[in-house]
Amino acid sequence: MTSQTLTAITTGDGVRIAYRFDGDPSKPVLLLSNSIGTDLHMWDGQVPALTEHFRLLRYDARGHGASDVPDGPYSLDRLGRDVVELLDALSLQRVHVLGLSLGGIVAQWLGIHVPERVDRLILSNTAASLGPARQWDQPIADLLQAPDMRATAENFLHNWFPARMLQGDNEIVEGFRRTLLATQRQGVAGSWAAVRDYDLRRTATLIHSPTLVIAGEHDTVTSAEHGRELAAAVPGARFTLLPTVHMANIEAPAQFLDAVTTFLTEET
Repeated sequence: MTSQTLTAITTGDGVRIAYRFDGDPSKPVLLLSNSIGTDLHMWDGQVPALTEHFRLLRYDARGHGASDVPDGPYSLDRLGRDVVELLDALSLQRVHVLGLSLGGIVAQWLGIHVPERVDRLILSNTAASLGPARQWDQPIADLLQAPDMRATAENFLHNWFPARMLQGDNEIVEGFRRTLLATQRQGVAGSWAAVRDYDLRRTATLIHSPTLVIAGEHDTVTSAEHGRELAAAVPGARFTLLPTVHMANIEAPAQFLDAVTTFLTEET
Protein backbone atom coordinates (compact mmCIF):
# COMPACT_ATOMS: atom_id res chain seq x y z
CA MET A 1 0.00 0.00 0.00
CA THR A 2 1.14 3.51 -0.74
CA SER A 3 0.05 6.36 1.50
CA GLN A 4 0.14 10.09 1.01
CA THR A 5 0.31 12.57 3.86
CA LEU A 6 -2.33 15.23 4.26
CA THR A 7 -2.29 17.95 1.63
CA ALA A 8 -4.84 20.46 0.36
CA ILE A 9 -6.42 22.27 -2.55
CA THR A 10 -7.88 25.77 -2.51
CA THR A 11 -11.42 26.16 -3.82
CA GLY A 12 -12.68 28.97 -6.01
CA ASP A 13 -13.96 30.83 -2.96
CA GLY A 14 -10.57 30.62 -1.26
CA VAL A 15 -11.15 27.75 1.19
CA ARG A 16 -8.48 25.11 1.78
CA ILE A 17 -9.83 21.56 1.60
CA ALA A 18 -7.50 18.99 3.12
CA TYR A 19 -7.29 15.51 1.61
CA ARG A 20 -5.18 12.37 1.46
CA PHE A 21 -4.83 9.26 -0.66
CA ASP A 22 -4.32 5.72 0.60
CA GLY A 23 -3.66 2.66 -1.50
CA ASP A 24 -2.35 1.58 -4.87
CA PRO A 25 -2.64 4.31 -7.56
CA SER A 26 -3.50 1.65 -10.15
CA LYS A 27 -6.75 0.70 -8.40
CA PRO A 28 -10.15 2.39 -8.90
CA VAL A 29 -10.64 5.48 -6.73
CA LEU A 30 -13.22 5.44 -3.93
CA LEU A 31 -14.05 8.86 -2.47
CA LEU A 32 -15.09 8.85 1.21
CA SER A 33 -17.16 11.75 2.57
CA ASN A 34 -17.50 12.31 6.32
CA SER A 35 -20.31 13.34 8.66
CA ILE A 36 -20.71 16.59 10.59
CA GLY A 37 -18.41 16.78 13.61
CA THR A 38 -15.85 14.30 12.24
CA ASP A 39 -12.86 14.37 9.93
CA LEU A 40 -11.37 11.98 7.41
CA HIS A 41 -10.14 9.77 10.25
CA MET A 42 -13.68 8.50 10.82
CA TRP A 43 -12.79 5.99 8.08
CA ASP A 44 -9.48 4.83 9.57
CA GLY A 45 -10.88 1.45 10.58
CA GLN A 46 -11.99 0.71 7.03
CA VAL A 47 -8.78 1.73 5.27
CA PRO A 48 -6.91 -1.62 5.45
CA ALA A 49 -9.81 -3.60 3.97
CA LEU A 50 -10.87 -1.03 1.39
CA THR A 51 -7.37 -0.48 0.04
CA GLU A 52 -7.30 -4.13 -0.99
CA HIS A 53 -9.70 -3.10 -3.76
CA PHE A 54 -9.48 0.68 -4.10
CA ARG A 55 -7.32 3.74 -3.95
CA LEU A 56 -9.02 5.78 -1.23
CA LEU A 57 -9.48 9.53 -1.46
CA ARG A 58 -10.49 11.02 1.88
CA TYR A 59 -11.04 14.70 2.60
CA ASP A 60 -12.07 16.99 5.45
CA ALA A 61 -15.28 18.81 4.59
CA ARG A 62 -15.05 22.59 4.95
CA GLY A 63 -15.41 23.53 8.59
CA HIS A 64 -13.80 20.29 9.78
CA GLY A 65 -10.42 18.74 10.48
CA ALA A 66 -7.50 20.35 8.68
CA SER A 67 -9.74 22.19 6.20
CA ASP A 68 -10.55 25.87 6.59
CA VAL A 69 -13.53 27.02 8.66
CA PRO A 70 -15.20 29.93 6.88
CA ASP A 71 -17.80 32.02 8.70
CA GLY A 72 -21.47 32.00 7.85
CA PRO A 73 -23.90 29.29 6.77
CA TYR A 74 -22.75 26.70 4.26
CA SER A 75 -24.89 25.40 1.41
CA LEU A 76 -25.15 21.89 0.03
CA ASP A 77 -24.30 23.30 -3.39
CA ARG A 78 -21.02 24.68 -2.03
CA LEU A 79 -20.18 21.45 -0.19
CA GLY A 80 -20.80 19.51 -3.38
CA ARG A 81 -18.73 21.87 -5.48
CA ASP A 82 -15.86 21.49 -3.01
CA VAL A 83 -15.75 17.84 -4.03
CA VAL A 84 -15.99 18.63 -7.75
CA GLU A 85 -13.10 21.09 -7.43
CA LEU A 86 -11.10 18.48 -5.52
CA LEU A 87 -11.67 15.91 -8.27
CA ASP A 88 -10.77 18.48 -10.91
CA ALA A 89 -7.55 19.44 -9.14
CA LEU A 90 -6.56 15.78 -8.92
CA SER A 91 -7.54 15.08 -12.56
CA LEU A 92 -10.05 12.42 -11.49
CA GLN A 93 -12.85 12.17 -14.01
CA ARG A 94 -14.93 9.40 -12.44
CA VAL A 95 -14.89 7.79 -8.98
CA HIS A 96 -16.95 5.61 -6.70
CA VAL A 97 -18.49 7.64 -3.86
CA LEU A 98 -19.31 6.56 -0.29
CA GLY A 99 -20.77 9.13 2.08
CA LEU A 100 -22.21 8.82 5.58
CA SER A 101 -24.71 11.24 7.14
CA LEU A 102 -23.83 14.72 5.77
CA GLY A 103 -21.32 12.90 3.56
CA GLY A 104 -24.24 10.92 2.19
CA ILE A 105 -26.14 14.13 1.47
CA VAL A 106 -23.13 15.47 -0.43
CA ALA A 107 -22.92 12.14 -2.26
CA GLN A 108 -26.57 12.51 -3.32
CA TRP A 109 -25.81 15.99 -4.65
CA LEU A 110 -22.94 14.58 -6.71
CA GLY A 111 -25.15 11.86 -8.14
CA ILE A 112 -27.77 14.43 -9.10
CA HIS A 113 -25.62 17.31 -10.39
CA VAL A 114 -22.47 15.67 -11.78
CA PRO A 115 -23.53 12.11 -12.66
CA GLU A 116 -20.68 11.82 -15.14
CA ARG A 117 -18.23 11.98 -12.22
CA VAL A 118 -19.87 9.19 -10.20
CA ASP A 119 -19.48 5.50 -10.95
CA ARG A 120 -21.17 3.61 -8.10
CA LEU A 121 -22.75 5.41 -5.17
CA ILE A 122 -23.20 4.35 -1.53
CA LEU A 123 -25.44 6.47 0.70
CA SER A 124 -25.04 5.47 4.34
CA ASN A 125 -27.10 6.63 7.31
CA THR A 126 -28.48 9.60 5.43
CA ALA A 127 -31.70 11.07 4.08
CA ALA A 128 -33.12 13.01 1.15
CA SER A 129 -34.47 15.62 3.60
CA LEU A 130 -34.20 16.32 7.34
CA GLY A 131 -36.89 18.95 7.76
CA PRO A 132 -38.73 20.91 8.79
CA ALA A 133 -36.11 23.61 8.27
CA ARG A 134 -37.15 25.66 11.31
CA GLN A 135 -36.10 22.89 13.70
CA TRP A 136 -32.45 23.71 12.96
CA ASP A 137 -32.53 27.43 13.74
CA GLN A 138 -32.42 27.18 17.53
CA PRO A 139 -29.66 24.54 17.71
CA ILE A 140 -27.55 26.67 15.36
CA ALA A 141 -28.10 29.79 17.47
CA ASP A 142 -27.46 27.92 20.73
CA LEU A 143 -24.22 26.42 19.44
CA LEU A 144 -22.86 29.75 18.25
CA GLN A 145 -23.60 31.25 21.68
CA ALA A 146 -22.19 28.30 23.67
CA PRO A 147 -18.85 28.71 25.45
CA ASP A 148 -17.42 25.58 23.83
CA MET A 149 -18.26 22.31 22.07
CA ARG A 150 -18.67 20.16 25.19
CA ALA A 151 -22.45 19.90 25.33
CA THR A 152 -22.75 19.51 21.57
CA ALA A 153 -20.07 16.83 21.57
CA GLU A 154 -21.90 14.73 24.16
CA ASN A 155 -25.15 15.11 22.25
CA PHE A 156 -23.48 13.91 19.05
CA LEU A 157 -21.93 10.91 20.77
CA HIS A 158 -25.26 9.80 22.28
CA ASN A 159 -26.87 10.06 18.86
CA TRP A 160 -24.06 8.22 17.11
CA PHE A 161 -23.33 5.21 19.31
CA PRO A 162 -25.25 2.60 21.35
CA ALA A 163 -25.25 2.80 25.14
CA ARG A 164 -22.82 -0.12 25.44
CA MET A 165 -20.14 1.82 23.57
CA LEU A 166 -20.66 4.93 25.70
CA GLN A 167 -20.00 3.10 28.97
CA GLY A 168 -16.49 3.26 30.40
CA ASP A 169 -13.51 4.52 28.44
CA ASN A 170 -14.17 3.19 24.96
CA GLU A 171 -11.09 4.07 22.91
CA ILE A 172 -13.05 4.54 19.69
CA VAL A 173 -15.64 6.81 21.29
CA GLU A 174 -12.89 8.81 23.00
CA GLY A 175 -11.29 9.41 19.63
CA PHE A 176 -14.53 10.82 18.26
CA ARG A 177 -14.94 12.94 21.40
CA ARG A 178 -11.50 14.45 20.92
CA THR A 179 -12.31 15.26 17.31
CA LEU A 180 -15.59 16.90 18.28
CA LEU A 181 -14.00 19.01 20.99
CA ALA A 182 -11.33 20.16 18.53
CA THR A 183 -13.90 21.10 15.89
CA GLN A 184 -14.71 24.80 15.64
CA ARG A 185 -18.34 25.65 16.38
CA GLN A 186 -18.71 27.60 13.14
CA GLY A 187 -17.90 24.49 11.14
CA VAL A 188 -20.72 22.54 12.78
CA ALA A 189 -23.18 25.46 12.68
CA GLY A 190 -22.37 26.19 9.04
CA SER A 191 -22.91 22.54 8.16
CA TRP A 192 -26.18 22.40 10.09
CA ALA A 193 -27.34 25.33 7.96
CA ALA A 194 -26.66 23.25 4.84
CA VAL A 195 -28.76 20.43 6.33
CA ARG A 196 -31.49 22.90 7.27
CA ASP A 197 -31.75 24.29 3.76
CA TYR A 198 -31.51 21.19 1.57
CA ASP A 199 -34.32 19.00 0.25
CA LEU A 200 -33.52 16.33 -2.34
CA ARG A 201 -36.77 14.37 -2.14
CA ARG A 202 -37.72 15.27 -5.71
CA THR A 203 -34.30 15.44 -7.32
CA ALA A 204 -33.06 12.13 -5.83
CA THR A 205 -35.07 10.54 -8.64
CA LEU A 206 -32.46 11.95 -11.04
CA ILE A 207 -29.70 9.74 -9.61
CA HIS A 208 -28.89 7.04 -12.16
CA SER A 209 -25.59 5.70 -10.82
CA PRO A 210 -25.87 2.19 -9.38
CA THR A 211 -26.76 3.01 -5.77
CA LEU A 212 -26.71 1.23 -2.41
CA VAL A 213 -28.49 2.80 0.56
CA ILE A 214 -27.37 1.64 4.02
CA ALA A 215 -29.46 2.45 7.09
CA GLY A 216 -29.18 1.74 10.82
CA GLU A 217 -32.04 -0.12 12.47
CA HIS A 218 -31.68 1.99 15.64
CA ASP A 219 -30.54 5.25 14.05
CA THR A 220 -32.33 8.27 15.56
CA VAL A 221 -30.54 10.84 13.39
CA THR A 222 -31.35 9.48 9.94
CA SER A 223 -33.85 6.73 10.60
CA ALA A 224 -34.30 3.42 8.86
CA GLU A 225 -37.43 4.93 7.33
CA HIS A 226 -35.36 7.79 5.90
CA GLY A 227 -33.16 5.16 4.28
CA ARG A 228 -36.08 3.24 2.86
CA GLU A 229 -37.61 6.42 1.43
CA LEU A 230 -34.31 7.37 -0.18
CA ALA A 231 -33.83 3.92 -1.68
CA ALA A 232 -37.37 4.04 -3.05
CA ALA A 233 -36.71 7.44 -4.67
CA VAL A 234 -33.45 6.49 -6.43
CA PRO A 235 -34.18 4.37 -9.51
CA GLY A 236 -32.96 0.81 -9.02
CA ALA A 237 -31.32 1.49 -5.64
CA ARG A 238 -30.65 -1.35 -3.25
CA PHE A 239 -31.34 -1.12 0.48
CA THR A 240 -29.41 -2.70 3.34
CA LEU A 241 -30.44 -2.42 7.00
CA LEU A 242 -27.74 -2.94 9.63
CA PRO A 243 -28.33 -3.45 13.39
CA THR A 244 -26.73 -0.13 14.32
CA VAL A 245 -27.30 3.41 15.48
CA HIS A 246 -25.83 6.20 13.29
CA MET A 247 -22.15 5.32 12.79
CA ALA A 248 -22.69 2.04 10.99
CA ASN A 249 -19.07 1.81 9.83
CA ILE A 250 -17.88 1.98 13.45
CA GLU A 251 -20.51 -0.10 15.23
CA ALA A 252 -20.77 -2.95 12.71
CA PRO A 253 -17.53 -2.71 10.71
CA ALA A 254 -17.53 -6.24 9.32
CA GLN A 255 -21.12 -6.05 8.07
CA PHE A 256 -20.59 -2.55 6.75
CA LEU A 257 -17.47 -3.52 4.84
CA ASP A 258 -19.12 -6.63 3.44
CA ALA A 259 -22.04 -4.57 2.11
CA VAL A 260 -19.73 -1.91 0.65
CA THR A 261 -17.16 -4.15 -0.98
CA THR A 262 -19.73 -6.59 -2.36
CA PHE A 263 -21.66 -3.78 -4.00
CA LEU A 264 -18.61 -2.00 -5.40
CA THR A 265 -16.78 -5.03 -6.73
CA GLU A 266 -19.58 -7.15 -8.18
CA GLU A 267 -19.72 -7.43 -11.95
CA THR A 268 -22.61 -5.78 -13.72
